[in-house]
Amino acid sequence: MDVFSEIDSIRSFIKKKKTEAKTIGFVPTMGSLHEGHLSLIKIAAEKADEVIVSIYVNPEQFGPDEDFEQYPRELDSDLEKCEELGVSAVFTPSDENMYGYTQYLRIEIDKLNRYIDGGSRPGFFEGILLVVNKLFNIIEPDFAVFGQKDIQQFIILQQMVTEFNHGVELVMGPIIRANDGLALSSRNAYLSEEERQKAPSLYRSLQYIEKQIAGGVDKPKLLLAHQKSELEAKGLEIDYLNLFDKKTLKPAETLIKDEQYIIAGAVWLGVTRLIDNILIEL
Repeated sequence: MDVFSEIDSIRSFIKKKKTEAKTIGFVPTMGSLHEGHLSLIKIAAEKADEVIVSIYVNPEQFGPDEDFEQYPRELDSDLEKCEELGVSAVFTPSDENMYGYTQYLRIEIDKLNRYIDGGSRPGFFEGILLVVNKLFNIIEPDFAVFGQKDIQQFIILQQMVTEFNHGVELVMGPIIRANDGLALSSRNAYLSEEERQKAPSLYRSLQYIEKQIAGGVDKPKLLLAHQKSELEAKGLEIDYLNLFDKKTLKPAETLIKDEQYIIAGAVWLGVTRLIDNILIEL
């Protein structure tokens, strides 16, 4: 497995692979790889001849009071995991490589970032679009794999691919969960033992909401309010818990048959922010 930190080097590697008619699968990550990330790498390996993984903690998607400095960085372990899965190359750029020049241009998002995570983290998705746009221009993959846990990210990136005419197919991998249902996340490492016991409560609430909707509830306001109260009683601080239209990412007050929705929530447990979602079609 090759490891590159310079843009020119990874481009030369990929150019050579493409002259050999190899298809390129790409998995962008911020490292601290867990089974969720590894499942995405496995999906890429099924679809492409060569798999490229990027490991880069992108400063542009962190707010001034967020955990950029504390975010777990475990490069040696990450590289071992990638090599075990047969990854062809890992791209580990520095901030200097990615942003080491005066930036005159920015990316703006209209409407799609007003709710869900975008409503709580101003500038978050602009930072993601900026770095993924750069990575797509550097790697030029045939496929890129992202996880459903970050469903809003996937939908906004799909819009970027469409509007910016990237020749990349986006593939969404399913959420990988611990045995008790907690969605795997690098930030789960922040949880204390007591908090870890409470953490699956968010997923259980989403499951309960899904079950009630399947049973005929089409105006979920009271249902959502009840589940918020349940979570708060367990010591979880609600960021958001709602149903969102999958196309517009706006909150849905009345559910319509044959439409797709996202049941999504974000909660705080101590210093840890947990997110999760379930996709449903009526």
